[in-house]
This record gives sequence, C-alpha cells and structure tokens, in this order.
Amino acid sequence: MSIHHGSVARERAQLVATDVHVERGGRPVLTDVTVTVNRGTRLGIVGENGRGKSTLLHLLAGALEPDRGQVRRVGSLGIAEQEIAVDEHRTVGGLIDVELADVRAALAAVERTSRDLAADLDGAEEAYAGALDAALTLDAWDADRRVDIALEALGAVTDRSRPLATMSVGERYRVRLACLLGAGHDFLLLDEPTNHLDRRGLEFLTDQLRTTEAGVALVSHDRRLLADVATRILDLDPSSDGRPRVYGDGYDGYVAGRTAEMARWEQRYDRHVAEHRRLADDLSTAQNRLQAGGWRPPKGAGKHQRATRSAGTVRAVHRRIEDLADHEVTRPQAPLRLQMPVLPSLPGATLLHAEEISVTGRLDGPVSLSVEPGGRLLVTGPNGAGKSTLLAVLAGELPPDRGRVSVAPRARLGLVAQESRSADRRSARDVYEARVRQRRAAGLDGSVVPLGALGLLSDADRRRPVAELSMGQQRRLDLALALVAAPHALLLDEPTNHLSIALVDELTEAFEHTPAAVVVVTHDRQMRTDLDHWPNLDLPGRS
Repeated sequence: MSIHHGSVARERAQLVATDVHVERGGRPVLTDVTVTVNRGTRLGIVGENGRGKSTLLHLLAGALEPDRGQVRRVGSLGIAEQEIAVDEHRTVGGLIDVELADVRAALAAVERTSRDLAADLDGAEEAYAGALDAALTLDAWDADRRVDIALEALGAVTDRSRPLATMSVGERYRVRLACLLGAGHDFLLLDEPTNHLDRRGLEFLTDQLRTTEAGVALVSHDRRLLADVATRILDLDPSSDGRPRVYGDGYDGYVAGRTAEMARWEQRYDRHVAEHRRLADDLSTAQNRLQAGGWRPPKGAGKHQRATRSAGTVRAVHRRIEDLADHEVTRPQAPLRLQMPVLPSLPGATLLHAEEISVTGRLDGPVSLSVEPGGRLLVTGPNGAGKSTLLAVLAGELPPDRGRVSVAPRARLGLVAQESRSADRRSARDVYEARVRQRRAAGLDGSVVPLGALGLLSDADRRRPVAELSMGQQRRLDLALALVAAPHALLLDEPTNHLSIALVDELTEAFEHTPAAVVVVTHDRQMRTDLDHWPNLDLPGRS
C-alpha cells in the first residue's frame, strides 16, 4: 500500500506513535518508539541502514500494524516510498487523480450542492457552505496547477498520458513527489526524497518543505536537506536504555545531542565496569578470609561476632553485585565502520579513454574523457543528461552508438549502479562468495577481503537473504561486490543513495585516499561540496 488518505483535519491533525515495537523473523526492527508529528512539524528520521526508518513511515501511514504499541492518525496523509508498485495500465494522469482524490471529491461536492442550492432544496444552503469550506481548506481549485508546477520543477514527466510502466524508478518517484506536494495533505511522509532529484529539484523540494504548513516526516541521508528543513530529529540508532531519542534544534541539535549522549553512555559504562571490578575484589577478599588456612578471628572474646561479621560482609557484597546486575549498563555498540581495502593502481597507461561517445535517446554527447591511474572525476548535470548511461558505457555494460571506449590491458573496473533492488533469496554472504569464485575463475590474482572485514554489514545481516535486507543494506552489498575484483577504477552512480550519513562520510574520506581511480556521479550537495576540488565533467541537459 503506497498512498493513504483521510479526511482533512488541519489544526486537529496529528500523527502519534506510542511505544511502538516491530519484529521481523524474531529480530527487533523498532523498539519503544514514541513520537508525535503535528502540522508544521518537520521531523527528520535518521539511523544506520536497517534500523527501521522506512518501517516507521509505513506504520505512521497505516500500511503496517505494530506488534506492540499503537499509532493514532487524525488528518489526511500521503507517502512517497523508495519504490512505487507499478500498475501496467496506470498513467501519470491516473496517479495524479488518485493522489488528488480528496480534491476531486471536494470540487464535486461544491458542484453538487450548488445545484441543490439553485434548486432551493431543503438544507442545501448549509450543505453548500460545508462543501465550499472543505474545498477552500484544500485550496482545491489550485491543486492541479500546484502539481503541474511541481512536475516541472522536479524534472518529472509532464505528459499525463504516459504509462508509469514505461518510466524509470526515478521518474516515477518524481511524479509521486509532485503529486504529494500539490495535494494539500495534512501530512507528508517522504522516504529518501532527494535520491532522484537534480540541483533544481533539490532546491524546489527544500523550499516547499520549509514553507509548507503540513506536518512532515522525512527519512533522509541528505545532511544538507536535514540541516535546511528539519525542526526535530528522531534518532533510531542504539542508546543507553534502548529507546530512540528525539532531538530538538534541527540537525545541529541532533549532532550535538547525539555526541553528548554517546559520551554519557561511555562514562556510565566505564563507571559500571569499574564498580563491578571493585565489588569482585571485595568479594574475593571476604571469601579468602573465611577459607580454611586463611583469616581466623583471634582467640578470646568476640571471635564469634567477628566471624559473623565477615560472613555478613560476603553476603552484603553478593547483594551489591546482584543489584548492579539488575541495573546493567550495556556496552555502547560500536557502529559499523567502512574498512576500505587497499585498491591497486595501474601506472604507465591511461585506464579509460572515451572518444566522442553518444547513445541515442540517452546520452546526446559527444562526450570525450580520459581516466588516468589514481585519477578523480566528478560527473554532474541535470536529470536526463545521461550520467548513468555514461558510466554504463565506460564500464562496458552498454555499447555506444557512436564513438569508442578503450580500456587499458589488465585494467579492472568496479561499477556501483544507481538502483538495484534485489529479490535474491541467497544470503548476502553467499552472493559475495559467488562473486569471489567468479573472480578466481577469471584468473584474477591477489587476496580477497572477507565480506565481514569490509565493515559494511553485520554478521547477522550477512546471513540474511538479500531480498530481506533494506535498500541501504543492499546498497552496502553492491559496494562490497564492486570491491571484490580489487578494481583499478571505481565507477559509482549516486553512491550516497540509501546509505546512512556515517557511511557517506566514510566513503567520501575513502575516495580521497585510495590509490585506485574514482569516477563519481552524484547530486548530493554535501558530497559535491566535499569533492569540489576534483575535475568536473558537467553534462548539459537535453534540449
């Protein structure tokens, strides 16, 4: 279920999740989540890949029910998911009609009650006033114009007769997003909305979210968007008591609050461990005094009392140890950290050379470029300019219609494509090991880095079927698979899509230090800022 509606409630509108808990296959996905979204709230939802961010949006929307806890919804809402189920018969116009159903109904009610009013029917005046008020609340007469403006600004398909099945994932997402921005819902639930937007679209979305009166719940890895838009941040990463944290003061407040939270957790854990060691020493000392050959109370008066006191000391220490165990402080969980393998360089020859290449309908060109050993290249341009097509041609996965591409002898290329949701039922580890066997069968020498050593997936996630991993976890596996062949050149198409904020930072750092050549296609504003010292190939938009 991907679109949800309810009656418009405006000032009474509210989304409330209380003590929500969700499990999948016996594994907790969300634990004790409590959060409230009102109109005007702009809630950013962050956390490592697999922490349940998308699951929480589905709970708020009513597409899922929690295993424990409850969700209360008052008002209308729309959700833009990472993927949209495709009805082969539905068109762009049909999707717009579905999303504007409340608007269409409100306008129909005005027309119907106005006819009743003209016919002087009983109760018509009151019914017309109510219908008119509902339509004015939705600003219904302007809804289609708002959608058209959003379609244009987001670089979406504007032809309403175009079937959705003929469009890419990104094209469908942009249409859905434009529908939501024009519909006038009380709440917008957005899952990674920047993944498919170019610079112009990002600026338009940012402006819309900053000025909307709707409540917004936003899952995003985009640090710039969170900093520009979010008023509060819900952090689903582990905390000292296992409960998610809500931080005020926007993204800066989250960064400061999360840093302080982790410092307090470390301090509490260190104190807990130190106290446990001290009590263990006290217990050992008291027990030694009671052992044969050990301490004996001196002869004479009071020896029974002193022995009793010593045994009492043992019992008291035991009670304190038990009390400490009842208030156990868990060890702060060390987050996954990318361990980038040392990739080889291949000096002495140009790795990649493209000469006046173009692909009909996808890459107008002609495009010429060279990638030298250890070189860097940032590829930018608006949606539709052919950036993904260019990488596919360079990687040898798509032949150019004109021009040619040459690859240095013995040069190995690693490609991370933009989107690749997988239904593979094999475990992530099995998929990785199958790629390793392919490498060895191809006669590629050198040691292979185990999947676990890359710091991309936890041990539990490495054992799970790929189809059950989140989009971000599958993206991590895609990166691991590109590294198997120890490539001399990495080609990455929108590498920040679906990845956690921490991994994006680690990946950016790794780009700067790897001996391999790196070619990156990205719209991510922070990554583009971080890599603005790289040579830039800016592809023009298609006319």
